[in-house]
Parts: sequence; structure tokens; C-alpha cells
Amino acid sequence: MPTLRRMPALFLGHGSPMNVLENNRYTQTWRRLGEQLPRPQAILAISAHWYTRGTRVTAMVQPPTVHDFHGFPRALHETVYPAPGSPRLARRISELLAPQTPVVLDDDWGLDHGSWSLLLAMYPQADIPVVQLSIDGTLPVSGHLELGRKLAVLRDEGVLIVASGNVVHNLQLASWSDPLRVYPWAQAFNDFVKDNLRWRGAAGQHPLANYLLAEGGALACPTPEHFLPLLYTLGAWEGTEPVTLPVEGIEMGSLSMLSVQVGG
Repeated sequence: MPTLRRMPALFLGHGSPMNVLENNRYTQTWRRLGEQLPRPQAILAISAHWYTRGTRVTAMVQPPTVHDFHGFPRALHETVYPAPGSPRLARRISELLAPQTPVVLDDDWGLDHGSWSLLLAMYPQADIPVVQLSIDGTLPVSGHLELGRKLAVLRDEGVLIVASGNVVHNLQLASWSDPLRVYPWAQAFNDFVKDNLRWRGAAGQHPLANYLLAEGGALACPTPEHFLPLLYTLGAWEGTEPVTLPVEGIEMGSLSMLSVQVGG
């Protein structure tokens, strides 16, 4: 059996679904990552848009493309990402998280736009098996770091971890008329996140586990689901690998596109 290269773990700011139809520095970065990173045996996707009670993982042979948005162009609603699933990987994830975290093998969800909008740019052939893990909204923040640590072994089994969200995500305060505007509180929180990406220590003491106490935290993350995927990527960090930023930027004042790569 060939030796598998350790795969990186990624957190990618996914932003608007419209990125699927655009050619910009974010989509160009996703495309470049797909071209430059070692080819994975499978992909574990963790998206802000599957926020559940309890932990679930897609376990079907062919996950459907979930169009979990409204009011966008027809071409976006008609886009599909027909990657195969991997019931075997779903069972492996369940084994890694047991017994402390029961995992439901899910046959109802699929790949939502937080996952397929990125993967379509990275791996347009859709020929790599993908499973998606839900975000359990009942866990404490540090619990998501712990799950990332338990899942880190998948990186040595040829699995690419791709988490997606936005570390600043406040659409109510978005500057639609001035997309280049950057709110000071959004920049302050974005900088706080960047300053603490390489922090080492117990999950419960991680500064990012107490993100709402940071300057701008409450405005940057009025709800947690877009921030929490980052913690799975950081949890999968071994502590000595490089942590790099493939791309960053703040759009419409209150939407961070900060992306983080661990290893690779």
C-alpha cells in the first residue's frame, strides 16, 4: 500500500453564493489550492450551513447538491456538484468521535453551498468522495476544537479537511452600497482571530473559545455558526506545522473572507 501524504486542514471564507458564478481573488485562490495541494483520497467538509442538535454526517453513496439559498440567479440554483459520498468515511468519523460524541449517519442532507461552492472551484471534476459533518449547536465552543483534534488523524489517512464559514459575518450591518467599506470593529475582530491562530494549550483556554469577549466579537459573530468551522481546522493542527493565510479580505464592511491553511 502506498504511503499517504499528510493532508492539510483548511478553513475557507465562503462569502456569498455568487462567488460560484464569479472569477475573483477568492475563487482564484480556491482553484489554485485544488491544483497545488496533494490530491486527497476523500474530503471531509464542515459547513456553517448545516447547524444541528447533535452531530450528523452524510452517509449516502451519492449526496445531493443542496441549494440552501433564495433569490439568486437561476444559473446558481441549477448548479450541481455530483461528487460521490463515502459511507466508509462516515463510519470512520463515527468511530473516531465515539463514545463521547454519538454521530448520526444521515441520509437526508447532502452538500450545501458552504461546501460545494468551494469544492466546485477546487475540484471541478467532482470525482473525489465527500462527506459533510454537521455543526452541533449544543456543544460549548471548546467542544468544536476537541472534535477537530479527534478528527486530525484523518489527515494521515489521505482525507482533506475543508471547513467553511466567515470569521466576521454580520449581514444585517453589511454595507451593500459601499462594498469596499471596512468597519473598525470588523477589522479589530479579524485581527484578533489572526493573532490567535497559533495559540497552543487546552481547548477551554483557547482565546478563540472565548471569542465573544474580544473587541468586536458580538458584532462580528451575532450568531455562531459561521465562526465555529474555523475551530475544526485549528483543532486539527499538531502545533508545529505552518499556519498560513491563502487569502483574506473584508467585503461590504462586515463579511471576512479570511482563509486559514494548516500544514500542506
